Amino acid sequence: MSTTQSTDQPTRVLDVRPMRKPDKHPAIFAAYRALAVGESFTLLNDHDPRHLREEFEVDHPGSYGWEYVSRESRAWRIKITKRASTPLPRVLVNTRDLPEETAAAGAVWKLETRERDLDANIIALPPGGTIGTHTGPDLDVLVHVLGGDGVLVTELGDQPLSVGALVFLPRRSLRGFEAGPSGLRYLTVHHKRKALVLEAPSASGRN
Repeated sequence: MSTTQSTDQPTRVLDVRPMRKPDKHPAIFAAYRALAVGESFTLLNDHDPRHLREEFEVDHPGSYGWEYVSRESRAWRIKITKRASTPLPRVLVNTRDLPEETAAAGAVWKLETRERDLDANIIALPPGGTIGTHTGPDLDVLVHVLGGDGVLVTELGDQPLSVGALVFLPRRSLRGFEAGPSGLRYLTVHHKRKALVLEAPSASGRN
């Protein structure tokens, strides 16, 4: 996406300079969501919002316009345009381009989009690596084996895993993974976990 200079001024201006830092990006994205396709607003900021641009590239690549109108000190103006009604379908990664070797078990890729209903990760285990037997979370998980081989440990025995295997892990089921001599790599997809919300204690104390 190209960045260009323009003297055209959209009618709406969102001045985030007086806002607290944690409130700025949520306010900007709320303003963007409220736009109809083809509409825009001018963001007025006290610096070049490069991190904001990075967030737009993660969540809305190819579907928004970003145009520098003014680069004045403490008065940066950027015209942000909504070009599509929703974020565009897109290729996130080619799994063949991910590093083959890993020294320890862990995620080598994860879904980064902030506004989403799903969580997805690519987990890699080195040869002989394990994810110990444990009770899964309160959500169903779909696993697709991408590389290597290994074993799925269940409550009533082990099941072999090879490339192409599509595995269903029911919520709260007991499971574990053991990689074979070639290691093991798999994609997991499940509903996004809800953020933990801590409630303040009641002012009246115990019931």
